[in-house]
Amino acid sequence: MGKRRGLSFYKKKKKISAAALKEIASWIFGIFAAVFIAFVTVYAVGMSVSMVGVSMEPAIANGQQVLINRYAYLLVKPRAGDVVAFLPNGNRNSHYYVKRVVAGPGDTVEIRDGRLYVNGLQVIEEYDKMAEAGIAENPVTLGADEYFVLGDNRNNSEDSRSANIGLVKGRDIVGRVWFKLKQGGNAMGFVK
Repeated sequence: MGKRRGLSFYKKKKKISAAALKEIASWIFGIFAAVFIAFVTVYAVGMSVSMVGVSMEPAIANGQQVLINRYAYLLVKPRAGDVVAFLPNGNRNSHYYVKRVVAGPGDTVEIRDGRLYVNGLQVIEEYDKMAEAGIAENPVTLGADEYFVLGDNRNNSEDSRSANIGLVKGRDIVGRVWFKLKQGGNAMGFVK
C-alpha cells in the first residue's frame, strides 16, 4: 500500500529555530537595557517631585509629578520663563515650590494695577490680572543672585510677592522643571 493521500487533521508542528530565539532574546534584552538606561539617567540627573497646590495651573496640576533637571543651571543661570523648583529660604524641611521665573539678577520688578513690570516695561502675559501686588507694590531691585518667581495661576499662588517666600536665591533653586508625568486626566509632556 502506498501513502494515503487526502485530508489530514494532523498539523506538523512548526519549530522555532535557535537563530529566531536568539533574535527575540536580543530584542528583549535591548528594550530592557534602553528602559534601564533611561530610568537611571532621569533619576541620576534629575529628581521627581509632586506639585503642591494649584499655583501653576493649567500648566501643572495639583498633585502632578514633575521631573527636575538638577544640573540645568551649572553652566547657565535661570532665565525669565523658566519653571524652577526651589526650597523657600533654603528651608530643607519645606516641600519644593514650583514657580516660573519672571525676573533675574539686576532686574527691577513692580506690579501696578495688577500687571507685571520688569525694568519699567510691562510684561505682556496671558495670565489674569493680579489682585495682590505684595512686596512688588513698590519697585524691587534684585540682587546678584536673586530671582523673582510667580505662579501661573497668579491669584492663587504663594510666590515672590509674599514676604514668606520673597526673592529666591539662586542657591535655593534645585533645578529646572522640564517634564510633567501623566496623572489622572492631566496631560503628560514637556513643561513650557
